[in-house]
Amino acid sequence: MRRAAALPEPKAESRKLRAVCRSDLRGDAVTIAAWVSTCFGLLAGAGDALASEALARQHGCFSCHSVERKVVGPAYKDIALKYRGDAGAEARLVEKLKKGGERTWGEIFMPPMPAVPEADIKTLVKWILSLK
Repeated sequence: MRRAAALPEPKAESRKLRAVCRSDLRGDAVTIAAWVSTCFGLLAGAGDALASEALARQHGCFSCHSVERKVVGPAYKDIALKYRGDAGAEARLVEKLKKGGERTWGEIFMPPMPAVPEADIKTLVKWILSLK
């Protein structure tokens, strides 16, 4: 019989979800309601992240970017770190994706993305800025 390949180490969000969802359910209705809310909230957040990553793949963003490391352009996590706490970052990044930008991250410029719908651009920017 053939052995199954080892599964990769789960991401932190997955470990947190499992820990919360396996926790002791004995207690009052408020505790149970909080547990259910947390589990569904984590699942919804994971779904949003997966959908946003799929959107980035659909529009070819991973040709130049990666979540974890620099490719041609900066890693998405580096972008999130640079703009963390900047209240105007979301609007500026939406404009940068629509119109392009240059020399923010070096000599390589960000080409304009006029074919990407604005709703998708806003979703992508929110996802990128949410990365930790």
